[in-house]
Amino acid sequence: MRKAFILPLLLVILVSYSEAAKKTAVKGLRYSSNKSHTRIVVDLNGPIEYTQNRLSNPDRIFFDLKNCYLPEKSPRVLAVEDGVLKTVRMAQFDRDKVRVVFDLMKVKNFYAFVLEKPYRLVIDVYAKNNRKPSPSSRKSRKALSRKDAYKIKTVVIDPGHGGKDPGAIGARGLREKDIVLSVGKKLGRILKKRHGMRVVYTRKRDVFVPLNERTQIANSSRADLFISIHTNASKKRSTRGIETYFLNWTSNRGAIRVAARENKISVRKMRKLQDELQFILQDLARNNKRQESMRLAHSVQNAMVNTLKKDYRQIEDLGVKYALFYVLVGAEMPSILVEISFVSNRLEEKRLASDSYRTRIAEAIARGIDSYITQSTLIVSPAGRHDWRIYSDGIEKSGDNIQPQG
Repeated sequence: MRKAFILPLLLVILVSYSEAAKKTAVKGLRYSSNKSHTRIVVDLNGPIEYTQNRLSNPDRIFFDLKNCYLPEKSPRVLAVEDGVLKTVRMAQFDRDKVRVVFDLMKVKNFYAFVLEKPYRLVIDVYAKNNRKPSPSSRKSRKALSRKDAYKIKTVVIDPGHGGKDPGAIGARGLREKDIVLSVGKKLGRILKKRHGMRVVYTRKRDVFVPLNERTQIANSSRADLFISIHTNASKKRSTRGIETYFLNWTSNRGAIRVAARENKISVRKMRKLQDELQFILQDLARNNKRQESMRLAHSVQNAMVNTLKKDYRQIEDLGVKYALFYVLVGAEMPSILVEISFVSNRLEEKRLASDSYRTRIAEAIARGIDSYITQSTLIVSPAGRHDWRIYSDGIEKSGDNIQPQG
């Protein structure tokens, strides 16, 4: 009799465990408050699909995470109270669905995307009172204050990949994570020594840092600039050159491939994500200081090409482009991603292995930052004893490449 009771019970337990093993666990909940938005990260142990909606009376957003379960140890409530969000709540809505609810305070809009390795759902919720452009900033020539332009005090340098993520690997075994860490440190030393800037690194050694945490380091450091450094790669070994990116939607196949590789997702997923975000990416880019990022990208790209051409042959200028890079999403300062050379190209891999080439790249990026500051501080007319109005040159775009107005 006892045996007859125990066996069915064990069967129920085993079936329940098997079903749970097939589902994604919602492990944790965390947040960070920034100038214009609050970022919520939902930690997961596997892939998810989700739906989202916004409701009123009271104002709230909810996400339904499909084929998920909420372990007993996972938090149920996260108190935020930062002027954007009140609380974030999680519950097992039904057998196969976890619902995450955001109780809102003053929210304009929100964006969500999924990151992998490790898996997490990232939601950026933007404040209703986010800084709006002044009438003068809507003109083709953008007005800046002298104070803002001259005071580039803090630069965050982001050497891509690291730790368990080697990035692209060349035919000779040269790893992207090692190259960009070396270049990043060299750049930091130059900016400190020559310009007295405060330099913050997203990593200073061979460790893995998730993409969303790199952006958070820049925001929490109140950085004035964010520079993410990478090496490029292509299946076509003859492909070589230098290119610089800023955040925006793109239809360029090459840019989508580069973004997919750096985001660590497939090209198919990248295209799908682009289609889903096409109508909100322009607003996202505005929050990301698109015009300043565009100018910074152009200055750094020019400096890199012109500097390296003095000492090396076959330097290919691939131009300034834009794409959806996760590491740039949510950055609250001018931010760019630099692809310094192709580690997949034999000649460029050989150069990247050289300390002198890495030094020249670091010097070139520093010159580009100098150029960006100089161009942005062209004084046009005084507007008071201690308040000067200054204007940066216009930029026009052609396709997915950016060119200065002549």
